[in-house]
Amino acid sequence: MTVLEFDAVTKIYAVRGAGQMKALDDVSFTLRSGQTIGLVGQSGSGKSTIAKILTQLETPTSGEVRLDGAPIPRRGKGLRAYRQQLRMVFQDPFASLNPYHSIRYAIQRPLELDDVVPKDQLDDEVRRLLGRVRLDADAVIDRRPHELSGGQRQRVAIARALASRPKLLVADEPVSMLDVSIRLGVLNLLADLQREHGLGVLYITHDLATARHFSDEILVLNQGRVVERGPADDVILNPQNPYTRQLRAASPDPDSYFANAAGILGGEK
Repeated sequence: MTVLEFDAVTKIYAVRGAGQMKALDDVSFTLRSGQTIGLVGQSGSGKSTIAKILTQLETPTSGEVRLDGAPIPRRGKGLRAYRQQLRMVFQDPFASLNPYHSIRYAIQRPLELDDVVPKDQLDDEVRRLLGRVRLDADAVIDRRPHELSGGQRQRVAIARALASRPKLLVADEPVSMLDVSIRLGVLNLLADLQREHGLGVLYITHDLATARHFSDEILVLNQGRVVERGPADDVILNPQNPYTRQLRAASPDPDSYFANAAGILGGEK
C-alpha cells in the first residue's frame, strides 16, 4: 500500500508591499492507495497551494511531505521517481495539453520519459490508455486538442496522467470547466479508474455535491486551515463548523444535482 503523508505543513508567501501571507496553516492529512479524499473550500482557501506542494512546484515553509515514510526528494532521480508515482489532472484540459502536438504525442511522451513500455509497444499502449478512458483511439489519436470537445480533452488528460502508472492522483477541480452535461461522466470515469487501479485520489473542489458523491473522507479548508474533517456523509449531512454549514447552504442538493446530471448525460461529447 502506498501512503502519502502531508504532515503539519505551513506555507507562507512574501507579498510585495503587504508583508507575508499564510496560505496554509499547520495542515495534515494522510492519503492511502484505494482512498479518495475530497479537499473542499472556496477560492483562496489554500487548496491549490496543497496541490503545488504535493507536485513539488512549491516547498513548505515548515512541515513535511512523506511517501511511504520517506521525505520527498527535492531533486534528481529521487524527485523524478516521486513524480512518476504522483500525477496531476488539471482544471483546464485545453491549457494543460500542448496545442501544437497530437493526442498521440501527449500520451506517448510520458511513456517514453518514464520507460513504461518498450519502444515497439508505444503505439499499442497509447491506444490502450485511450480505450481505458473510453475514447475511440482511431478517432482521436492523430488529432490536436482544439479538435476535441472539453470532455474528450479531459479524458485525454486523464489518460496522460495514467501513462506512468502512478499510485496517486491529484485532481484539481477536474470538471469545473466542463458543461454540467458531461461532468458526471468524467467523474464516474475517475471513480472507476480509482477502484480498478487502487489509486489514491486527492479530489480538490469547491463543490460539496461532487465531493460527497466521490470521496471517502472530506477535509474542509478555510483561510489555510482545516476547519472540519470526517467521513463524507457526516461532513456534508451533519456539518459542525459554521463555515461548512455556509458552504452546504450555498451548494445544490447532491441527490437532485446528480439526478439532473444523469438525465442530460446523453448529450456528452
